[in-house]
Amino acid sequence: MKALVTGGKARIIDVRLPGEVANGHIANSVNIPVAEVEEALKMDPETFKMKYGVDKPRMDDENLIFHCQMGRRGAQATEIAMTLGYAKARNYAGGYKEWSEKEGK
Repeated sequence: MKALVTGGKARIIDVRLPGEVANGHIANSVNIPVAEVEEALKMDPETFKMKYGVDKPRMDDENLIFHCQMGRRGAQATEIAMTLGYAKARNYAGGYKEWSEKEGK
């Protein structure tokens, strides 16, 4: 996971609430709360970029990774993405909790 993030090869979507993200986040992640994931992934690319400031993930993105604090909402978001055709979407099950522990924050 860390190599994907630091190498800039992953699209990391943080599905926690903005208040949680304010307390720390994985570098280069984009915050899209789980309640907005379906709507966000259905947006046209221009609208998505205007709202979230990054390019919309492509259906065939190899490293589209969702995460939350501990895994449950990330799994929910991954399921939504897969239902919409993002076949390679994955959930970082350890979530931000595991990431921050490994980063020593």
